[in-house]
Amino acid sequence: MLDARVRELAQGPNFAVTTTVNADASMQSLVTWVDADDEFLYVNTEIERQRARNVARDPRITVLIFDGDSWWGPVEVRGRVVEMIRGPEAREHIDTLARKYTGEPYANPIGSERVKLRIAPDRQRI
Repeated sequence: MLDARVRELAQGPNFAVTTTVNADASMQSLVTWVDADDEFLYVNTEIERQRARNVARDPRITVLIFDGDSWWGPVEVRGRVVEMIRGPEAREHIDTLARKYTGEPYANPIGSERVKLRIAPDRQRI
């Protein structure tokens, strides 16, 4: 179950940074859009991107979510990707995220298939 503050920030138009583990054990961090339900965090990427390759090999991920009104109180979720959702659900999800953050459907070209990452929290820092 996600902490209420984590869920509140993830469901709002607040930016997040995800960190995953590269094959050489170095870290990759990216600014991203984020979403949540009561139990999981969600981020969306393309299947050919490094973040997707990283979590397919090593599901550990950290998500740092910043409050758009105050950057001094981020929440951190350390967890693991428990499902990589592909197909229409992933494509619809990127449009939902785009509308939340920009007010419009996703407009960037898609180079490969979209994938929605379902992230289960192991540890939450509020």
